[in-house]
Amino acid sequence: MTETMLPTRSRPQGARVAVALARGGERQSGSGTAQPVRIAGDRTRWASMAAAVKGFSTPMLSRAIAEIVDFCTRHVWPVILVSALLAAAGGTYAARHFSINADVTKLIAPDLPWRQREIAYEHRFTQGIQLIVAVIDAPTPELATAAADQLVGRLAPDKALFRSVESVAASDFFARNKLLFLPTDQLVGVTGQLSRAAPLLSQLTSDPSLRGLVQAMSLSLTGIQAGQVTLDALARPLNMSSDTIEQALRGEPARFSWYEMMGGQPPSASQLRRIVTIKPVLDFHALQPGQKATDAIRQAAAALDLGQKFGATVRLTGPVPIADEEFGTLKEGAFLNGVITLGVVLLILWLALKSYRIIVAVAINLGVGLALTAALGLLLVGSLNLISVAFAVLFVGLGVDFGLQFSVRYRAERHECSDLRKALTNAGARAGAPLTLAAAAVAAGFFSFLPTDYRGLSELGEIAGLGMLIAFVTSITLLPALLQWLNPPGEPEPLGYAALAPVDRFLERHRVPVIVGTLLVAIAGLPLLTHLQFDFNPTNLRSPKAESIATYLDLRRDPNVSAHTAEVLAANADDADRIAKDLARLPDVATTRTIDSFVPDDQPAKLARIKAAAAALHKALYPVATKPAPSDAEVVEALRGGASALREAADGEQGAGAKAALRLADDLIRLADAGPDARAAVARAMVEPLTADLAELRTALTATEPVTRASVPPDLAREWVAPDGHARVEVGMKGDPNDNEVIRKFAQSVLRIAPGATGEAVGIMESGQTIVRAFIQAGLWAMLAISILLWVVLRRIGDVLLTLVPLLLAGVVTLEICAAVGFPLNFANIIALPLLLGVGVAFKIYYVMAWRAGQTQLLQSSLTRAVFFSAMTTATAFGSLWFSSHPGTSSMGRLLALSLACTLAAAVLFQPALMGKPRENGNRAEEPAK
Repeated sequence: MTETMLPTRSRPQGARVAVALARGGERQSGSGTAQPVRIAGDRTRWASMAAAVKGFSTPMLSRAIAEIVDFCTRHVWPVILVSALLAAAGGTYAARHFSINADVTKLIAPDLPWRQREIAYEHRFTQGIQLIVAVIDAPTPELATAAADQLVGRLAPDKALFRSVESVAASDFFARNKLLFLPTDQLVGVTGQLSRAAPLLSQLTSDPSLRGLVQAMSLSLTGIQAGQVTLDALARPLNMSSDTIEQALRGEPARFSWYEMMGGQPPSASQLRRIVTIKPVLDFHALQPGQKATDAIRQAAAALDLGQKFGATVRLTGPVPIADEEFGTLKEGAFLNGVITLGVVLLILWLALKSYRIIVAVAINLGVGLALTAALGLLLVGSLNLISVAFAVLFVGLGVDFGLQFSVRYRAERHECSDLRKALTNAGARAGAPLTLAAAAVAAGFFSFLPTDYRGLSELGEIAGLGMLIAFVTSITLLPALLQWLNPPGEPEPLGYAALAPVDRFLERHRVPVIVGTLLVAIAGLPLLTHLQFDFNPTNLRSPKAESIATYLDLRRDPNVSAHTAEVLAANADDADRIAKDLARLPDVATTRTIDSFVPDDQPAKLARIKAAAAALHKALYPVATKPAPSDAEVVEALRGGASALREAADGEQGAGAKAALRLADDLIRLADAGPDARAAVARAMVEPLTADLAELRTALTATEPVTRASVPPDLAREWVAPDGHARVEVGMKGDPNDNEVIRKFAQSVLRIAPGATGEAVGIMESGQTIVRAFIQAGLWAMLAISILLWVVLRRIGDVLLTLVPLLLAGVVTLEICAAVGFPLNFANIIALPLLLGVGVAFKIYYVMAWRAGQTQLLQSSLTRAVFFSAMTTATAFGSLWFSSHPGTSSMGRLLALSLACTLAAAVLFQPALMGKPRENGNRAEEPAK
């Protein structure tokens, strides 16, 4: 007998969910009036209640749940009080112990072979793990150096926040030996050029002022008359000088680079950049351990006014800022998203339940469950990771389903029975069994993550699986007690979706075409799965808007900075040198570095050239006396004299040199006619960098001893050779660092030569393979656990397949859509797929149980109403992840929402057609005893 044949009062639409959720089909009496189950203490009535759920659960389970609900409604205040105390204790513990470990390397189990190599490497070389990298960019190399020096000078004394602060370019070792690291032919050219410029250098060092610069320029013009240089050859430095003067005359910051002038071409981005490496003192009790240090760096840069003085920008990257900003991105907008999500969930609950008292009960029940889940989760795993932190959203999205299903079942029972406590107990008897099966299936789906090597996934499974069990327990204990206390009004109106009757009829009449058409579409899309992408690069899970990531990506484009390196741990420095030479021959390798990279080659010849240049330049660089600083009138006189010299040199000449000379002559006159402030600005722009460059040159010409491994500074050597003698080889990748295939090929090439290799590139490839295996493993475990669970309850292979086939269809279609729209799987969103098995099976169970009970016209029943609103609450929770500022979390939300939509469509549209009409001798309940 179908539900639509029953009288309104005896089987309202609101009561259909009873059939859908738990009972085996209530039989009608001869008068056409349903006989409601009356819960009493005698065994006969308990037997009739058990019969109502025959085929779905054992009578013992039904009776136990009904007894629990009955007990809780009889002892309302003790239940509420105990729940409140547990929630308070759980919330307090969670608040005090809440922490997030944003290190993506911790998402993988440490006992894997490649992780063991990684851990062994990090044990010996930890200097790059707890590090802040300050990237300083300025308009000229000299300004970048000056800004870096000031920042180092400000930060280094603060030992409370910084263990060490170093500028690589400014270290004594590199400052003294920088010429030794030049190729021999380039060193010959540089030293020769410096020797020829000795007279000019002598003029500059003896009079380091704007007057001295103009007189040095005039001296260089005499070389034109002697035929040593052409005017066109001076066009570039003359135009650079004009640019600086014109900037000052316009009131703009004036910039001049002697480094650029001597180099003959504009400096590269890396030449305009200085790197300061900072080892901070971390506060591991804080959610962002490096925040105090990074805040101090930014405050120092602001206090030094590096932007105004040097036109410099300071950006922070490195493991510490990346980890801190990772958490900052996760919490960015979290409060607003949470409030909006809560508001939407409450709206959905109102549409489903139509009673603020029931909604309050469901919300309190959900809050208590969340507090207990958070406390148990933190107790079990310590710190949450970037994956397991999603447990709260999953709990809200999935845990509310149990409260919603129980409440809708209660509304149906309350429509038939005005006694509140009896309606609640009846709801427990009839809804408890299918809710138990659904909770067990969802928990089984989550617990299937536990055996995998993907620790981020397994910890989420552990916490969320327990959360589902907690949500179920509170839904049959606290929720009935709250409803008994709040005493919602009766239910005068039925529930259901009568408007979906045409869809029901369509699916019934066209069952075979719907089934065949759906399967054909899914099969036709299978070739798309060959194009399904897995993005195993963890950088793509981070927000490119975060300063640390944006800076890292910028550095990665620098050819002088190795991106996605591999690291090889060698037995000693000699072995490292041999491995480096073997790896350097690989076509996928761009660079190799060992400690020997800091021992220049061809040193005898280079030292001889440096010694000769030092001798030739000694008088020029170390003048016996320097002129006193000129007065402003002397500067003006020198400017006018320089202008005359330029016009004389350009007289009768054509070409770029003559134009540049005449332009500079005009600018010198304008500068002479301007105020002292303009001349002071030009002096600062040209004299200060000259003084710094001359100091660097003096230091570079002091290199007299060859560099050996033993003479490499201890701090630098420690980065390449461990105390136990092991040495590292850094291998740089050739090719596009954003191309995952390039990364994979590079890592495989390195591993063929050095099977013990580790590092970022190897870790990216290996972790991708580990996660794919974990996904397959979790999917198989979930399928096995859910299949066994369904078999134990349903006892028919056919019914088990009716539950699983739509589930598998939803999974396949989800992946096909991902492939079709180019949406890749990644470390974070891949959890949606095994999770789909646990979440989706709950919807399928409700429909299969209703069908086994003999119910027809499922779409217009209150079952679809309950499933639809449950799916909406879940989709809302997942949608909040979608709108996260964190790309990994956002991708997780998108794929969860997509998989949920496919699961809901498979449950509501495909499964009823697949099941067809109920069996004539199905698992219908016996008529309840009168």
